[in-house]
Amino acid sequence: MTEPQRLTDRKREAIVQAAIAEFRAAGFDATSVDKVAARAEVSKRTLYNHFPSKDELFAEILRVLWHSSASRVELPYRADAPLDEQLLALVMHKMAVLSDDNFLDLARVAIAAALHSPARAKDMISRLGQKEGELLTWIRAAQKAGRLKTGDPALAVQQLESLVKGVAFWPQVAMGQPKLAPREQRKLAAATVALFLSYHAA
Repeated sequence: MTEPQRLTDRKREAIVQAAIAEFRAAGFDATSVDKVAARAEVSKRTLYNHFPSKDELFAEILRVLWHSSASRVELPYRADAPLDEQLLALVMHKMAVLSDDNFLDLARVAIAAALHSPARAKDMISRLGQKEGELLTWIRAAQKAGRLKTGDPALAVQQLESLVKGVAFWPQVAMGQPKLAPREQRKLAAATVALFLSYHAA
């Protein structure tokens, strides 16, 4: 019973890795489930057993890439640590996720696909939105502890992420600018944290 499950997991992983390669190389519209199945060396029926549609498959590989980066560290709120140090670690972690080459390439694919299908974009965003939870959880905890002003924590996350993505994500995805060097990332993170806390710190 254990061995078939491992085989199923291996096939699913092969499909995901093949899909990453195909979407990166050809884009969303030009990638077919036939090509993904052939690259993964599985039947189309097997692929559909794991992923009912191309949209489901694409959403899954974005989740996999995000999770592989986001799961490297855990940064829960700590009552005994300075706010700026905790938030700096969270922002640096965020930039590491956003600067992953696979994720950047697939973000470009997602944006291009979304231009042709706003409904698809809305669906993908709703799926990926769940991966923003770490920062949201931290802000809620800091608000509850009285160290951040009370307010809409989701709006606070959007404000913080806009400061980061406006320099360290959108220019790279939309305009082909190079990724920030580690020193530039840290400088941006420090400035972002200082600006955010200048308003939100209690």
